[in-house]
Amino acid sequence: MTTQQLHEQILQKKSFLCVGLDPDLTKIPPHLLDTEDPIFEFNKAIIDATHHLTVGYKPNTAFFEAYGIKGWMSLQKTINYINEKHPEIFTIADAKRGDIGNTSSMYAKAFFEDLNFDSVTVAPYMGKDSVEPFLAFENKHTIMLALTSNEGAFDFQTLNTNGKELYKQVLETSKTWKNSHNLMYVVGATKAEYFTDIRKIVPDSFLLVPGIGAQGGSLSEVCKYGMNDKIGLLVNSARAIIYASKGTDFAEKAREEALKVQQEMASIIANK
Repeated sequence: MTTQQLHEQILQKKSFLCVGLDPDLTKIPPHLLDTEDPIFEFNKAIIDATHHLTVGYKPNTAFFEAYGIKGWMSLQKTINYINEKHPEIFTIADAKRGDIGNTSSMYAKAFFEDLNFDSVTVAPYMGKDSVEPFLAFENKHTIMLALTSNEGAFDFQTLNTNGKELYKQVLETSKTWKNSHNLMYVVGATKAEYFTDIRKIVPDSFLLVPGIGAQGGSLSEVCKYGMNDKIGLLVNSARAIIYASKGTDFAEKAREEALKVQQEMASIIANK
């Protein structure tokens, strides 16, 4: 999927919502535990209930890998279901991979070719040769961690080195890498005050923004400082939507929560 196609979906659905698929067998509705594949059945129901309100799904691979081969099979069934039923949806493998050379190439092959995700998240700590193998895939997108919403983000990301915060140096350096036009960036919603400076460095890039909802990020603040002429945002919400209910009505409640976010986004787009 190209960024232009993604932008068209945003305008068509009046939404830049991305739903995080983080299935935890201790949290999903108990009645699903008796099915052959509880994780896939949970994801499928969430997808069926929300696909018209969202432009992206972001399975966090840890929530699948934790269950071994069965979890990996659930992930494959989930991405296949999205690609077959809703090919217009932008898919993100939230894997946060980051290694050098052939290892990165194999990670990229796994997510882009075998599983056929549109994008994958990566950690840039090891530098150019850990990210460029992902960028080599045409019409696939590499979403690089830039400024995250966790408490430990201040351990390194905002350190001032040579008069400039480290995350700004990471952003600027990434623009020099081969096929950097395939880059997107993760910027946490709880860091809304940083978006203005980030947009000065990457004005045209899409930003994946976690932290809305359960983590306390403000959608209006994110949009005020982070939105560009083509929206340029994918705002992720997981727990607040997928765990809105543990009853048999969980999918309907998820739809209701997604609709609330979509309606707020539609209003923001209309008043842009």
